[in-house]
Amino acid sequence: MAQEIQAYKQDFIHFMVRSGALTFGDFVTKSGRQTPYFINTGKYNTGAQAAALGGYYASALKQRQADGELSEKVNCLFGPAYKGIPLAVGMAIALQNRYGMSLYYCFDRKEEKDHGEGGSLVGYRPGSADEVVIVEDVITAGTAIRQVMPIFESLNAPVKGVFVSVDRMERGQGALTAIDEIRRDFQLPVFPIVTIREVLTVLYNRPVDGKVYIDDELKDRMEAYWARYCVF
Repeated sequence: MAQEIQAYKQDFIHFMVRSGALTFGDFVTKSGRQTPYFINTGKYNTGAQAAALGGYYASALKQRQADGELSEKVNCLFGPAYKGIPLAVGMAIALQNRYGMSLYYCFDRKEEKDHGEGGSLVGYRPGSADEVVIVEDVITAGTAIRQVMPIFESLNAPVKGVFVSVDRMERGQGALTAIDEIRRDFQLPVFPIVTIREVLTVLYNRPVDGKVYIDDELKDRMEAYWARYCVF
């Protein structure tokens, strides 16, 4: 039942719907799959949304630390260019404003700078004494994570986890989900704010601002899609 899902998760799902970042209908993913729902974090475009989004990521981090799943020593947030940049900055601001935690943040350049201070990072430069978490929107194939992990390996900076907004729970290159492939390949925990199954639990026949987004027909379509493409 929805009441068993933590309040910040329920609020986040409502926030995604209200922002237009989570929509329902008929869509085709980049991989060619026909899906009844679509997540587009590029829909966030106001200061209020950026502030709220950073708060949900901050709540997720604090919850994982409270549950003992994430180190209390994490001190650096990294946002992969481009979508991860505002997420890391917003999360850093929320952690400071809500919890009094002043964490470093940084992000990568798409092309390494060969003049001035040079390098591929903008912002803080972590090292072996730091603990980093990567802040992403969603993981579809894990490409961005695979591209940035060598940066931290070269700096000898330990990465302690990855935060994403939604786990679509879809298969990646093989039998595992794309998120589980990252967990396997890098021995790295990946923490979603919510999973797609939690989205169904919260929205199924439950109106948001008077509108039901997931009715019986859409629930059946989602479950048919999951049976074909997802791993639970």
